[in-house]
Amino acid sequence: MVKHNNVVPNGHFKKHWQNYVRTWFNQPARKARRRVARQKKAVKIFPRPTEGLLRPVVHCQTLKYNMKLRKGRGFSLEELKAAGIPKKLAPTIGIAVDHRRKNRSLEGLQVNVQRLKTHKAQLVVFPRRARKFKAGDSTPEELATATQVQGPYMPVVREKPSIEFVKVTDEMKSFNAYAKLRIEQTNKRHVGVRLKKAAEAEKEEKK
Repeated sequence: MVKHNNVVPNGHFKKHWQNYVRTWFNQPARKARRRVARQKKAVKIFPRPTEGLLRPVVHCQTLKYNMKLRKGRGFSLEELKAAGIPKKLAPTIGIAVDHRRKNRSLEGLQVNVQRLKTHKAQLVVFPRRARKFKAGDSTPEELATATQVQGPYMPVVREKPSIEFVKVTDEMKSFNAYAKLRIEQTNKRHVGVRLKKAAEAEKEEKK
């Protein structure tokens, strides 16, 4: 029995819900359409890699994700210079360029320079006009054996750290790490004072 002075329940639940249902019956047809589009694109851009331009390896942003590696927008001008590739030539040989990017670490610079050098070594440059070869173009033998790279080109691979197992000794068990750290912190704090005292003592001895 309804108690207290409440509203009489009269819920309206018979909405036209069929009008708001999203169907996905075109999924198989879209899959086929995407596949055909990929094949057409591969034929159109032949002999270039199907994935597109070569991109650098960069770290993700923010403290949460900065240990992860991904592909960046383009190579910095410093990386191109270190690899010996002119910035205007780079886009013509399948290399993405980002003039705004800066190199914050030597390791990142070296990784991307090596990436560019690897790309340069396995690069096959077709002449703009058939039978009119210019400086920098590949030889006819290399052109004859050239194939289009399908799928990921030079994917980003994160190296797995190697684990080394060590037998725990009695010396390791007896070692007091906390005490050692406290001593080293004290030594670091007093290093300046101790050096000053040693210099003064040396000066007194010379007198």
